[in-house]
Amino acid sequence: MSDQQIYTDFKNDMTYADYLSLDQLLAAQNRLSGHHDEMLFIVIHQVSELWMKLIIHEIQAACESLLSNQFEPAFKQLARVSKIQEQIIKAWDVLATMTPSEYIEFRDSLGKASGFQSYQYRLIEFSLGYKIPHILKIYEQDQDIYQVLEKAYQEKGLYDIAIDKLSEAGFHIPEDILQRDFSMPYKKNADVKAAWSEVYKDSATHWTLYQLAEKLVDLEDWHQQWRFRHMKTVERIIGFKKGTGGSAGVNYLKSVLDTYFFPELWDLRTEL
Repeated sequence: MSDQQIYTDFKNDMTYADYLSLDQLLAAQNRLSGHHDEMLFIVIHQVSELWMKLIIHEIQAACESLLSNQFEPAFKQLARVSKIQEQIIKAWDVLATMTPSEYIEFRDSLGKASGFQSYQYRLIEFSLGYKIPHILKIYEQDQDIYQVLEKAYQEKGLYDIAIDKLSEAGFHIPEDILQRDFSMPYKKNADVKAAWSEVYKDSATHWTLYQLAEKLVDLEDWHQQWRFRHMKTVERIIGFKKGTGGSAGVNYLKSVLDTYFFPELWDLRTEL
């Protein structure tokens, strides 16, 4: 393309900046302290929230694909989630360039605001089956967000749908698992593990379910790496101080590292 073919008159046409709403997006980094590194802090968290929005979009699509037995689209959507997770983990590496001395200069400006309050992160956890009753209270002041979270809290998660697929394929899954209270955290079950074990022992016969299981393991593996990098970045910057939102900080982040979304898929690896 020659320079003469490049469009330069946008009086009546949408521009790149218009399409991406860049005026609003780039005006959203409002430092409260004026400290140089507060810009880094804001941008990293905003970028992470954008990635989380895409994670939620893809997980919801994958759930819909699985419910309609469209496995191949679901696999692509879950694979994309894993790639997004890889990117979001790298964001912690950038934030870790900030030292404790730099962060302390503007930390008080945050007040009680904390990443612990990220409602998108809660939506991701709920979709993966990690549900804690008291966590919803944080969002009661915003009824629009609360209703979205409450709906996700009551619904089947991704793993519940995967277990349904095991049952539909003829594996014995107890009715109390298929019809459980989905607002409660999932507890591992011997029959579910036995079903997944059979899938792995005869992957050629159960190739679709085998692929689904591995996509779930990929997703959880990356999520645990995300959690770990989060924990180590926080420890590096604030040590064992409490979080600005009142959480136990590093101690809380360490405690969730031993939490599994898809426990049977990890347990069976020891027994195969």
